[in-house]
Amino acid sequence: MTLSASEVNAMKHAPKVDGVMPEVLERWSPRAFTQREVSKQDLHRIFEAARWAPSSNNEQPWRYVVGIKGTSTHEKIFASLMGFNQAWAGKAPVLIVGAAKSKMSNTGSPNMFAFHDMGAASAYMVLQATALGIASHQMGGVDREKARTLLEIPDEYEIGAAIALGYQDEPETLGNEELIKRELAPRSRKPLEEIAFSAWGEPLDLR
Repeated sequence: MTLSASEVNAMKHAPKVDGVMPEVLERWSPRAFTQREVSKQDLHRIFEAARWAPSSNNEQPWRYVVGIKGTSTHEKIFASLMGFNQAWAGKAPVLIVGAAKSKMSNTGSPNMFAFHDMGAASAYMVLQATALGIASHQMGGVDREKARTLLEIPDEYEIGAAIALGYQDEPETLGNEELIKRELAPRSRKPLEEIAFSAWGEPLDLR
């Protein structure tokens, strides 16, 4: 018998680390979503969090096209997803596509940090969602040209990831053995020694 949504959620939480924000440890990327709506009040909070992310020269290059279930925008974003993501993401009540302005507003020069900054805004977004009990799943599998055409995104904006937002459902609702297996798979991360260095390749001493 498969685990319940609450059991999977508990299993997916990262081990507690003293002083680390709970939202960082509790955020994960489910694929099983209920059809329960995300309130406009909560969406306001989520995008307000994204609005206050840092950016190079305070450029704030990120833009988000938001599709609520039942709207043509939701349908267009769903149609822009790659096939594997279409197998599960359509049930999510909110689908989002992020885009970043590729040039600086004041000078017209390339903004080399636009994607970095949009990533920061998206991180703020999903952490705020976690704090509200709302699940999120960021997806790289987007047909960018199709998304640009369907969503009428201007050429000066580079399309990034899509995000599904909603409430976690039972794993078996995915109806696909491979998807259920992924939903139940343990999470893992590289050890700190592999990502934080005092000099290149030399682990930072954090003891």
